[in-house]
Amino acid sequence: MKKIEIAPSILSADFRILEREVKAAQDAGADRIHCDVMDGRFVPNISFGPLVVEAVKKCVSIPLDVHIMISDPVKYAADFCSAGADVLCFHAEALNNVNEIKTLLNDIRSKGARPGVAVNPDKSIDLFMSELASIDQVVIMSVYAGFGGQKFIVDTMEKVRAVRSAAVKQNLDIDIEVDGGVNGETAELCAKAGANVLVAGSFVFGSGDYAGRINAVRESANKAYIGD
Repeated sequence: MKKIEIAPSILSADFRILEREVKAAQDAGADRIHCDVMDGRFVPNISFGPLVVEAVKKCVSIPLDVHIMISDPVKYAADFCSAGADVLCFHAEALNNVNEIKTLLNDIRSKGARPGVAVNPDKSIDLFMSELASIDQVVIMSVYAGFGGQKFIVDTMEKVRAVRSAAVKQNLDIDIEVDGGVNGETAELCAKAGANVLVAGSFVFGSGDYAGRINAVRESANKAYIGD
């Protein structure tokens, strides 16, 4: 059975002291550091690029979980792999068809990162399900990418259940990550549906107790996790 992993998102960290922030999250028990990359086109906001990912890589020993919310993932995927992404997830809806998705998955893997696919709440998992065997991680967005302060969308857990069910039937070792609005309460819903990686941004970095918040998410999830 996969263990529950907590991935604090640096989008909610204090960038004036980013090194201190990511080290504190690691010391507090984070399993990964989540890097949300936004280009101002695929989503309306702009965050950071490969240089920040490269800098964070030098600060921690836990994996970097890089989520690129960009309109041209094919063009920039190699840069993020070179910068140190251990997992690199792109949006299925940013590409034109399943053949492009398959090609990018293979390219990411060939560059040494674990490939993943994400979808927004209004997009279907059918965009990539035929290639599930080539995917290491599926990211189900429980809020819309690029917008802060949104309410957790409970209905997106149906996608988590569907992906987990398909993975079990095909005997695939896939991480399912939920990104958006994860806290000590919603973590239980995510784990119950079959997610094993939980992205917590402001819930962790917006608090004065990183360890307490990470443990709250982990404990809530562990109580409900259905396993594989």
